[in-house]
Amino acid sequence: MQRSRYFPPVLLLTMKRFYLLLMIMLCMPTLLSGQTPEQIVVQQVDTLQQQAVDSVQHSSKLQKMKTRLQQRIDDKLNEPYDTTRNSGYWWRAMKHGKVNFKDSTMGYPKFLMFCYRTYVWGDHAFNSYDTNYVKSTGKNWKLILKSDNWVDSYIGHPLKNVNEVINSRLVSSIGLSLSFMAVSVGYAVSVSNLIHGGKLSNKVDFSFTCARFTADAYYWENNNDINVTYTIKNSGEGLQKLRQSGISRKAMGVTAYYFFNNRRYAQAAAYCFSKYQKRSAGSWLGGFSLQHFDVQFNVEKMSEAMREYFPTQAEAPRILYNDYCLLFGYGYNWVVNRKWLLNFTGTPYIGYRYNHFHDDGTMPSAVSINMRARIGAVYNHKQYFVGIQAFGDHHRYKTKISRLVNSTLDFNALVGIRF
Repeated sequence: MQRSRYFPPVLLLTMKRFYLLLMIMLCMPTLLSGQTPEQIVVQQVDTLQQQAVDSVQHSSKLQKMKTRLQQRIDDKLNEPYDTTRNSGYWWRAMKHGKVNFKDSTMGYPKFLMFCYRTYVWGDHAFNSYDTNYVKSTGKNWKLILKSDNWVDSYIGHPLKNVNEVINSRLVSSIGLSLSFMAVSVGYAVSVSNLIHGGKLSNKVDFSFTCARFTADAYYWENNNDINVTYTIKNSGEGLQKLRQSGISRKAMGVTAYYFFNNRRYAQAAAYCFSKYQKRSAGSWLGGFSLQHFDVQFNVEKMSEAMREYFPTQAEAPRILYNDYCLLFGYGYNWVVNRKWLLNFTGTPYIGYRYNHFHDDGTMPSAVSINMRARIGAVYNHKQYFVGIQAFGDHHRYKTKISRLVNSTLDFNALVGIRF
């Protein structure tokens, strides 16, 4: 045998042995089974074909069950029944799917007819749109899971010669909201407090939204620590920072307003997800707002730095007031495309403030000047939707010795389904 010019004989022999061993290993399963490679391929094809047949047979059984069930329902609805037009005919007809509220001979009870006519009148009067601009989703129920993140903030001069910025720690909450037609109820609870303990900061909200108007009610409380940044004029000290506990904040309120362009503008498309806005439109709006706000200081839980200003509970300040306001604003839905919708709503409101608590000689102003703004973005995909929302509610509070703007700032992300 002629020797290779490139490989030594020992290396060539080793390569040949390795090649022979590799071929034996590849053919070993076939040799052990006593089958040729062609037989193995045929067996695998037969197995796949059998699996396909089993799948078809399973689908066929489900279809037969569905057909039998549908047939039983049809037989029940179409079976003969007493068609005598008396007081009980409406019930017999309802059991056989022959309901017709427009038929005056059905013999409906007066109360049932009153409820039906009231519903028809209300649906036409309060929930009709220009179909060129607004379209119904075709679903009555909505379930929403949301991540709610919010703070309450206070900026201004709580005492003479003191500039102060107070922000609560971020409250990260998880919540659920369930809606039926125009009604929605939601609840959110703080995740951080569930993990680390302490008194929960939470929210409860309720809303009713139709074509002509919307109304919402809310309650929130926050007992988390606050971060305080302040400076004292003419003290020679720089910017001071501290974390403060012992201050509880609560708020509740009801707000309602009417949409003047209610035929073309659907607030429900952006925040209730019960409508689709087909073309961009906006509307002026007007209504009223009733709000209650309460801030209490617990001196025993406050830091030493703060107790220098409030040594006893009797000397601790308290903000406790009710607002009765009229509001006027504007909302706009921008239809980006068939899937995306953006909304902006701004509502300044002004009215009367009744103060329940004040020190002698420091009567707070009775004029309430406030501002509310809301931004929302929604992505719709069939019965599913995803959204992000930002909300700000700002109140001006003034006495002879203090001026504050207290705000609630809220950002949430949500995902929901219509059914």
